[in-house]
Amino acid sequence: MYNGPEHYLDKDAAAGRVMAHARLLLKLSRRFEAVAPAGLRHSAHVANYKLGTIIIHADNGAVAAKIRQLSQRLSDELSKGGAECSGIEVKVQPRQIPSQSMSSTQKPLSDKAIGALRSTTDTLPQGPLRNALDNLLKRAARAE
Repeated sequence: MYNGPEHYLDKDAAAGRVMAHARLLLKLSRRFEAVAPAGLRHSAHVANYKLGTIIIHADNGAVAAKIRQLSQRLSDELSKGGAECSGIEVKVQPRQIPSQSMSSTQKPLSDKAIGALRSTTDTLPQGPLRNALDNLLKRAARAE
């Protein structure tokens, strides 16, 4: 009879402790989602549990501040779920979005756009705008 990989992990004492902790975190996460106000459920999550303290990661400072304001109520509600909760520690930890680009990519200008920019630049008086457009056109010419 195959019971899945959890069966083997539960047999080893160290792995068993890790699995028990993971199950506790999952239980606390579900409880947090059930008791947290609707606006906070998707902006914060249970990150860890240490010695009766639940560590919550908030996406930003405003969410962290609100959770700190509600910490006693949340602590009481999370304790009802079975885990002893003597307090809540909140840390600001923005989630990483894998598809979000950290740097911009230079996109080529079409010939039509370059022509329009050149005619516009030629009609402008000397100044910061004309200089900026000249630089843009020089970069576009190098990119080709």
